[in-house]
Amino acid sequence: MDLWSIILTIWYILPAYFANMAPVVFGGGSPIDKGRNWIDGKRVLGDHKTFRGLISGIVVGSVIGLIQLRPIQGVLLSTGAMTGDLVGSFIKRRLDIPPGGNAILLDHEGFLVFSILFCFWYDPLSAEQIIFLIIITPILYEMTNFIARKLNLK
Repeated sequence: MDLWSIILTIWYILPAYFANMAPVVFGGGSPIDKGRNWIDGKRVLGDHKTFRGLISGIVVGSVIGLIQLRPIQGVLLSTGAMTGDLVGSFIKRRLDIPPGGNAILLDHEGFLVFSILFCFWYDPLSAEQIIFLIIITPILYEMTNFIARKLNLK
């Protein structure tokens, strides 16, 4: 990929990236699963998946899309990112990975895959762009998590 394609690909996915970061800043409050357990006796999602985090992620990602003059993509990408995050959390609970525990594919790629899927019917990415995002997202994820921990946000 040339530099311009890389810039456009990152520009494309920004609503999902911002949506994924928003709950760290704006989350908290009542958990989505309301403390309930799944049929396996384990929490459905856990205390860290809250209504405020979900809504803030969708709103922040949608605002980024609006700023980019791509409001539909903003909504699709941010809703996909939040859905992927919830699915990842659900799977982590089934695997006995504690909230905040590391599950590389679920943490790094879950929100990305779902955001791409949610937006694919509207504005699909090329295979090259998807591969680039799959490679770069874990790096960016670790960098932002490092900064969030240093700022006591995580």
